[in-house]
Amino acid sequence: MTDSSPAPRPGDWHHDTMQYGEMQYGEHPTPPSAGPPPADARPRGRSGRAKFAAAVVATSLLVGGAAGVGGAAAWDAWQPDESSGSTATTRTTSQVVDTPDRAAADGTVAQVAQEVLPSVVKIDVSNGQESGSGSGIVLSSDGQILTNNHVVEVAGDSGSISVSFNDGSSAPAKILGTDPLTDTAVIQAEGVDGLTPATIGKSSDLQVGEGVVAIGSPFGLESTVTSGIVSALDRPVDVGSDGEGNSTTYPAIQTDAAINPGNSGGPLVDLDGNLVGINSSIRTSSSSASEQGGSIGLGFAIPIDEVMPIVEQMINGETPTHARLGISVSDIANQSGAEVTEGAAIQDVTDGSTADSAGLQQGDVITKVDDKLIAGADSLVATIRSYRPGDEVTVTFERDGDTQTARLELDSDASGS
Repeated sequence: MTDSSPAPRPGDWHHDTMQYGEMQYGEHPTPPSAGPPPADARPRGRSGRAKFAAAVVATSLLVGGAAGVGGAAAWDAWQPDESSGSTATTRTTSQVVDTPDRAAADGTVAQVAQEVLPSVVKIDVSNGQESGSGSGIVLSSDGQILTNNHVVEVAGDSGSISVSFNDGSSAPAKILGTDPLTDTAVIQAEGVDGLTPATIGKSSDLQVGEGVVAIGSPFGLESTVTSGIVSALDRPVDVGSDGEGNSTTYPAIQTDAAINPGNSGGPLVDLDGNLVGINSSIRTSSSSASEQGGSIGLGFAIPIDEVMPIVEQMINGETPTHARLGISVSDIANQSGAEVTEGAAIQDVTDGSTADSAGLQQGDVITKVDDKLIAGADSLVATIRSYRPGDEVTVTFERDGDTQTARLELDSDASGS
């Protein structure tokens, strides 16, 4: 499934802005549009792949090279690791912990801050003309750091990246990999060791109302701690698109913990101090890109469970891959005479795709993927992004007033697939 967002327009969701002196420098001259619930949709895609129509709403969302809450994820690749050698330094990576009972989290914010602060960094980027700052999460003792793509993209191919650690030291860094579709990136701080990797938890274990803590560098103020609750889960958030028109849409963790420009790429953690999300966007009451304000209690973090497979790919030097259905869709609200009120209406099916093989057709309205209800185009994109290529899913859809299901294996957007 190719996911393309509509053309950006002022007043919608934005990437958090970069800090530039006393000014906020926006990553995009015009803010990308999106957000739940979708209000309208128009396709924009790339040659050879299905276009994906996504909806927009008339309120602001800031995402940017400078905002972040961090997260935790369970991914088997992140077990503690030791490497042998002649030096006395032992390399360690983020430990994955099991969190079977979320109600058991009883740490205080002070305890969480003390535990997590050593694993949070400030990231400064520059390309000679523009500069900005954001946050990041330490994944290994020798300097692998997880952050947002929009934090480091301003550096480009020839810019500079500097990482400041909690102990006051700093080091230059290079980009190991980026993934605009999930707004994630991994960088490598150079010449460092003995860092404290974050402990990775499970975003799938989060519950609405559960306490969370955000740590980052809002407005350049590093090591800032804020707290709140999980105010919603699986919130479809569309913050723009990559260079090929595929939308950056993910099933976000919504929180009322204060998130501001500069927090991007930092951790959102549970009250056990486990990383559960990467904060990447906020919603504001601003009506234009030039009036990008701060937190109004609506922040959004990328669930760590969804991105850890992609993080592993980036660290291994691989091109990140994503699941897709191979269809173009729009919001059901745009379909005249529709018999259902919510869902994603199929506009086109790519020949040879998994959707084509499963018998899905133009005019079908997808209402559910497995047990997840689909409210519209953004909802479907975000839901499919939560799976991996090769996963099997059951798609429920309406056709001519009848409810039908199809079992299919998700395609990959890998080149040549």
